[in-house]
Amino acid sequence: MRILVTGATGQLGSALLNQLKDSDYKVKITSRRKPEETGHFEWVYSDLLSCEGIEEAVNDVDVIIHAATSPIKNSKNVEVSGFEEFLRKSPHIKHFIYPSIVGIDEIPFNYYKLKYEAEGLLKNSSIPYTIVRATQFHHFVENLFLSKPFFKRYIVPGNIKCQSVDVSEFASHLISLVDKGPQGRANDFGGPDIMTLREMAELKIKVNNETNKILSISLPGKLYRSFFDGKNTNTIQKAGKITFEEYLSNKIE
Repeated sequence: MRILVTGATGQLGSALLNQLKDSDYKVKITSRRKPEETGHFEWVYSDLLSCEGIEEAVNDVDVIIHAATSPIKNSKNVEVSGFEEFLRKSPHIKHFIYPSIVGIDEIPFNYYKLKYEAEGLLKNSSIPYTIVRATQFHHFVENLFLSKPFFKRYIVPGNIKCQSVDVSEFASHLISLVDKGPQGRANDFGGPDIMTLREMAELKIKVNNETNKILSISLPGKLYRSFFDGKNTNTIQKAGKITFEEYLSNKIE
């Protein structure tokens, strides 16, 4: 069985490659820029924005794990238009694994709306698929909200709820789906704990022995409310084991 991993240079793509390097699968990787280390993997160039290289990328593979994404720049073209063309050139694929995000059908955020639209494109195609939604990754939450204190304060919308999960655990879960075959919409993959951003900031201060303080703010609007209500979490699907505190501690070691 031959697997294609898209988005090979991203956080999820890199985690997938790290775990696939010791597997028995034949792995092909694709991205816009070549990873610094490709190991024994075959790398091919492809770009969902221009749709260049797609045919070569999908040629002679059985399974695709689609880790390519663009949350900030050219999202509409990459997540929807480019993805639609990608699917059009992949009718031979036996199993298309699409990592998605918990709550994208309830959270009024443009990138999430595009991911939800992409899910629909895959569902309506003739390609056998598995869609599995994950909660936000530990590193994503930290980098977005807790990367740098301002005037020795973490300024956060403190009541927002998160159920962050380790990217390597989610990568391992995606790989485990390869041999299970197409599942349709699979169970969500959530982190072990549901915490507020304020609690996560307190943990970072504790683990790193920081002297920083926390300034918790509230924000107006439906987007803030959806995160406040925990639409990005799933209390039933706590599949991950590595906590946010453990993630922070592992960074120090």
